[in-house]
Amino acid sequence: MNGAELPKDKVNAFTFQKMLFSSTMMEDDCDACGCSAAGGSMGFSSMLNNNFVGVRYFYQSYTSKDGIFDNSPWIDENFHTTQIWARIPITPKIQLTALVPYQDHTRNLTSGVANISGLGDITLMATYTVLETMADSTSISNRIQLGGGVKLPTGKFDAASNSGTINQGFQVGTGSLDYLLLAEHQLSWDKWGLNSMLNYNIKTENKKDYQFGNQFNYGSTLFYMMKTEKMTYVPQLGLAGEVYKTNWQRGQVLPNTAGDIFFSKIGIEIGRDKFSLGANVMLPINQNLASGLMESNYRLGFNLNYSL
Repeated sequence: MNGAELPKDKVNAFTFQKMLFSSTMMEDDCDACGCSAAGGSMGFSSMLNNNFVGVRYFYQSYTSKDGIFDNSPWIDENFHTTQIWARIPITPKIQLTALVPYQDHTRNLTSGVANISGLGDITLMATYTVLETMADSTSISNRIQLGGGVKLPTGKFDAASNSGTINQGFQVGTGSLDYLLLAEHQLSWDKWGLNSMLNYNIKTENKKDYQFGNQFNYGSTLFYMMKTEKMTYVPQLGLAGEVYKTNWQRGQVLPNTAGDIFFSKIGIEIGRDKFSLGANVMLPINQNLASGLMESNYRLGFNLNYSL
């Protein structure tokens, strides 16, 4: 690099770092939880597999008021999402990503347990590398990607299930065609890496005259690469946030639907040959969801990938 040939071990380390930095930390959530296609700040890609197909499961735990009155009881809500996901290169600078989620959500109401399940909203997107500078073993490399995509209304939206409830995201899908914009910066030095991203979700009105508020997401993840003869370990530590605008129905603003949340995040990915296994947990540091009428407890995620 830079006109000089690197030793073989440095070249291998660089190749691996470039593979790590191709991961795009995309986030997409629906009014804090529920009909999300990608699980909020759980992340969008593997840091071990540049191009892959795989399956991912994530769980979100929430507590919300069963009603709008001061004496309304608090209830537990559990959101389970299983995804088939893939990241496929089209050219050296362009990559396509797809997410196909299956949702299974429960709400423990005072009147009994409510459950909804089914195919969620499929997400398709592309990223383009606008700047990439590779460095030698003693300096920093950078990579900037811009991208966008769509979230298709393949998941069912039931307006009746939102009547009188605090958590408007208790849905399998949004029922709307939504648009995604993102920017990502990756920085690396030796075995260390820092991945930072911004993204904005533009949500449109669905056929039931309901529109979820636009959403802004941000995050940064620090990771470290450790290699043995057969295994690779990548521990990760980060912060992430989500900001939700107000929802609308029939042209009217819906109260207690805006909010924001700030998470800490810790995880690890383990790779061997073409397979990798990942796990992470997110804990809220600060939150103000639905004017304090809803609280996020934690999020868990697991994934198994096969590199292409």
